[in-house]
Amino acid sequence: MTPTDTTLTQCQDKIGYTFNNKELLRQSLIHASASGERLESNERLEFLGDAILSMVICHELFERFPHYLEGELTKVKSMLVSRRTCGRIANQLGLGRFLCVGKGMIAQQKLPNSCSAAALEALIGAIYLDGGSQPAREFILQQFNPLLERADARLPQENYKSMLQQYAQRSLDCTPIYEVLDEKGPDHSKCFEVGVVIGKQRFGSAWGPNKKEAEQIAAFITLKDLAVIPADAKPPSVSL
Repeated sequence: MTPTDTTLTQCQDKIGYTFNNKELLRQSLIHASASGERLESNERLEFLGDAILSMVICHELFERFPHYLEGELTKVKSMLVSRRTCGRIANQLGLGRFLCVGKGMIAQQKLPNSCSAAALEALIGAIYLDGGSQPAREFILQQFNPLLERADARLPQENYKSMLQQYAQRSLDCTPIYEVLDEKGPDHSKCFEVGVVIGKQRFGSAWGPNKKEAEQIAAFITLKDLAVIPADAKPPSVSL
């Protein structure tokens, strides 16, 4: 099974890049589960694209943050090129609807995040082989620029609980406690409201699709209340 010419045209329109060699695009959209031979799948392109993505992001971070130390640059880079981030960007692009997968995966309601992330990396590899480093760089920066603009090595990436605990223990001599204040919905799809207590002080509460994510949002709100992070910082995303 391979992507049709119509699929390739729609994919090119979506990503804003036209291939000279459309077979590269076709191969980038073939998951191993849909290929008789793994060499015909997008795995080799994924390998190449992963390296190119890392190189472009590292170079961009080096240029944008001249005062960051190596450890700070590594911290932001790890977040940006993670499977979770790549999968999220692939889903925003809608790559899943162009991807050829095996029958077992077709039956799933949603593609695994790792599959979506691999498709994005394979696409980057294909663009690089087709047009060279500049088109690949332009595509990467177009997709990752919103994240690059919000990148801050001095904030723990999407781990506000850890940041709050470190601050509370260091500055307030207390450990944050998370209390479940309310829950709604059927057993298979509950939402939870969680509040933060530090010492004798109660802070704002937050709702989330599970206790873990509600705790993260509540920690984020508390950090803003304590002026540990900027008042205009954007809240963490949750999978509601």
